[in-house]
Amino acid sequence: MIAIIDYGVGNLFSLKSSFKAIGQEAVVTGDAAVIRRADKLILPGVGAFGDAAALLRRDGMDKLLRAEAASGKPLLGICLGMQLLLDYSTEYGRHEGLGLIPGSVQPIRPVIPAAYKVPHIGWNALHFPGEKHPLFRYVQEGECVYFVHSFYGADCAGSVIATAEYGPELTAAVAKGNVYGVQFHPEKSGNVGLNILRAFCE
Repeated sequence: MIAIIDYGVGNLFSLKSSFKAIGQEAVVTGDAAVIRRADKLILPGVGAFGDAAALLRRDGMDKLLRAEAASGKPLLGICLGMQLLLDYSTEYGRHEGLGLIPGSVQPIRPVIPAAYKVPHIGWNALHFPGEKHPLFRYVQEGECVYFVHSFYGADCAGSVIATAEYGPELTAAVAKGNVYGVQFHPEKSGNVGLNILRAFCE
């Protein structure tokens, strides 16, 4: 069973529908006991990093997620959920993340061309630095996924498993052991996104 963490933000039910489409049981829950029983965890997120991090801390969800990740349970962060896996964000001040993957969250504006719009919204091709990670076993180089973001994962070069070009190559996905994060929305990325969720389930 896959637990989609409900802590007040995220595309929870569209994610649940995506897992149903690939024949996987997923529940939307904020119940610690259910989360501990789950085989795999999904940390979704939309909105501001600081608000989301505060919601995780409010009910001790941050400690629970760290403990579950330390136990070896697969954990996938999506969009803001990916950013929360990193050490900290500079979005509207400095806010601490879960620290499960080394790196920080920085604004894309200073690193993209002036003519490019913020937020970055749209379909972009995935590029795989080095050997393709198993999370992308069913995805080909150049297939597109859907992004909506104004900040990106920085200082995490050792954990980057996919990038996407928006002027420069920006972090599209990270991984460290059993912890994974994708900046894009697999639940909005058609068959490519479903194939990524399928690989995570395996």
